[in-house]
Amino acid sequence: MEIFDLMSEGGHEQLSFWNDPELGYRGIIAIHDTTMGPALGGTRFWNYDSDADAIVDVLRLSRGMTYKAAITGLNLGGGKSVIWGDNKTIDREMIFRAHGRAVEAMGGRYITAEDVGTSPDDMEFVHMETEHVVGLIGRSGDPSPVTAYGVYRGIKASAKARYGSDSLSGKHVVVQGLGHVGYHLCKDLAKEKAQLTVTDLDDERIQRVVEETGAEVVAPDDVYDVDADIFAPCALGAVVNDDTLDRLSFDIIAGAANNQLARGEDHGPALKERGILYAPDYVINAGGLINVYGEINEWSAERSKRKAGDIYNTLLRIFALAESEDTSTDVAANRVAERRIQEARHLQRTW
Repeated sequence: MEIFDLMSEGGHEQLSFWNDPELGYRGIIAIHDTTMGPALGGTRFWNYDSDADAIVDVLRLSRGMTYKAAITGLNLGGGKSVIWGDNKTIDREMIFRAHGRAVEAMGGRYITAEDVGTSPDDMEFVHMETEHVVGLIGRSGDPSPVTAYGVYRGIKASAKARYGSDSLSGKHVVVQGLGHVGYHLCKDLAKEKAQLTVTDLDDERIQRVVEETGAEVVAPDDVYDVDADIFAPCALGAVVNDDTLDRLSFDIIAGAANNQLARGEDHGPALKERGILYAPDYVINAGGLINVYGEINEWSAERSKRKAGDIYNTLLRIFALAESEDTSTDVAANRVAERRIQEARHLQRTW
């Protein structure tokens, strides 16, 4: 693996490796672009198969954060960090304090938060070593409800673009992944009387959602074959790939998962050709970023939620641009984000 080639290909500014074997800490921090401001992105705790997998993941995720901040209109750059290890471990304090020291050493160029495999409690450990952390208990806290609300509003915008009405009453929605965001999304959808089908690898999560919303359940491997209106991927990425593409018969794909297209340059146009409206993931799931940005700027909870709700209008503009330029929605979203970053480069270069 040629690391500098990977960084150059994605336009990344910085990649930092951190290691404390006595504490079991192996961390990587990636900063993609700080044109708009300090790089903000959560810490993912995951048991990667190799160094290469961890590097590719943190580079990919940090780039997505730049685009997410730009298209949402936030004065932030994009970054991400990963901790390589077993995220089920109980002994977490020393690992996350080591990570906090790594974040502190970045001198404010990178601000972290929770992500897959981490929690507000973990961020409290990070906070013992650095001020450059958000999503703390007693402040903005768990961003999942705001993220889910933004996804819910994004689904309504997608329905408006596809059906002419944003009502979800009676629409059949399949939710893949019932973690924090997926759970709250199901609650929002159930309030609007959407028909829900859900799947997850965790039986307790499934039981909770079924009891509270009356959702039907499908096996994880069968989720792509459900005859439904809307598919909301809320687990890990790359769910639209060469193996699943021909199985999808939904009108809309709009969910919270990051990097839903395994290869954007191929699968974005493929969805367009199949008549499936795709809500670009880094646009529709920006509520979490909005939530922690609100913490930095001391917004009220209501203001953060209102800003997340504006994802509705952002997506409608992207759908209109994609139609006018006869391109896929992911390409249209990238153009909007890149235009804002390019304009900002006239003001400052790096944070």
